[in-house]
Amino acid sequence: MWRDLQPIGRNADSGGYRRFAWTAADTDCRAWFKAQAESRGLTYELDRNGNQWAWLGDPEAGDAVVTGSHLDSVPDGGAFDGPLGVVSSFAALDELRRRGAEFTRPLAITNFGDEEGARFGLACVGSRLTAGVLTPEAAHKLTDADGITLPQAMERAGHDPDAIGADRERLDRIGAFIELHVEQGRALDLSGDAIGIASSIWPHGRWRFDFRGEANHAGTTRLVDRRDPMLSYAETVLAARREAQLAGSVATFGKISVEPNGVNAIPSLVRGWLDSRAADQESLDATVTGVEKAAREYAEAHGIDVSLTRESFTPVVEFDDALRDELARILGTKDSAADLRIPVLGTGAGHDAGILAQSIPTAMLFVRNPTGVSHSPAESAAEDDCLEGVRALADVLEGLACT
Repeated sequence: MWRDLQPIGRNADSGGYRRFAWTAADTDCRAWFKAQAESRGLTYELDRNGNQWAWLGDPEAGDAVVTGSHLDSVPDGGAFDGPLGVVSSFAALDELRRRGAEFTRPLAITNFGDEEGARFGLACVGSRLTAGVLTPEAAHKLTDADGITLPQAMERAGHDPDAIGADRERLDRIGAFIELHVEQGRALDLSGDAIGIASSIWPHGRWRFDFRGEANHAGTTRLVDRRDPMLSYAETVLAARREAQLAGSVATFGKISVEPNGVNAIPSLVRGWLDSRAADQESLDATVTGVEKAAREYAEAHGIDVSLTRESFTPVVEFDDALRDELARILGTKDSAADLRIPVLGTGAGHDAGILAQSIPTAMLFVRNPTGVSHSPAESAAEDDCLEGVRALADVLEGLACT
């Protein structure tokens, strides 16, 4: 499975993946998922929001156990973020069938669409629509860098954009959702453990800063006569690092847009996107407030107009305590009531499981990432750890869905 999936959407120059929503690479990934489902005799389904499902048992029966993740990527992303969870889900089912497990609850494997938000700027579009967190009206307004709207992209890929929206009936049929994911950090590597259980997802969001100055000639305009928004942007980037260190959070300006974007032209507009995350809401608020304050002070000093727009925000997500404890019990991690041998860790990365946690019981398993690198072609996980992840997921699914 891994070998078949690996070439899809891979850039020959960078070695990274460009599997963006509703593109040819995304279509190929979807075809791969459907083929895996059908080769196992599972009932394949594409829902109204473009999420894929592979069912073992009656989808209408209710109280289903669902596992899976996503197949799309960030620009030049790694091979493991998302796909490891989908591949491991099929492999875990294969393992359970090898064991002769008898299912007492329906089981489904899913691929949620547009989890990374790389094309339209909003993460977890498929799961947000399903959970009703994103309205069809708001989704229809999403556009990519080329001005193509989400509805246009969906239509070109053969999907009906008018059908998207909350799918409460589907969620009501799910008793538990378990997402396996490569760890996007080094906590497991530092603890020496191959597998961990998620406790929570940090609150996080994306903010757009618009710095507006005056376009002018780069060679003839005196420094004192310039209204250069790039200076305010650069100082704001440095402020973000400083504020994050003070608050114990993380803050990143990873995307920038410049107009007119000429080598010999002073910019008229610099637009930068801030991604910030923290273990608690107070620290996140302190970070963003500090960055905004610094941006406005720098802008005023340089004669620049600045505006701030919050494009997305997700509050802290605490995974279901009872389900998390059940995973710990199934995996045999408790030596005693006070001793939990498998790490339970929070994460600053968003996931579909975090979106669904507002509607259904969810939990996550993490597989060790030896370098902690993610959203990069250098993202990796050892084969032995991946196989350990498959066994752990199989044990969990067996404990939840089988006799």
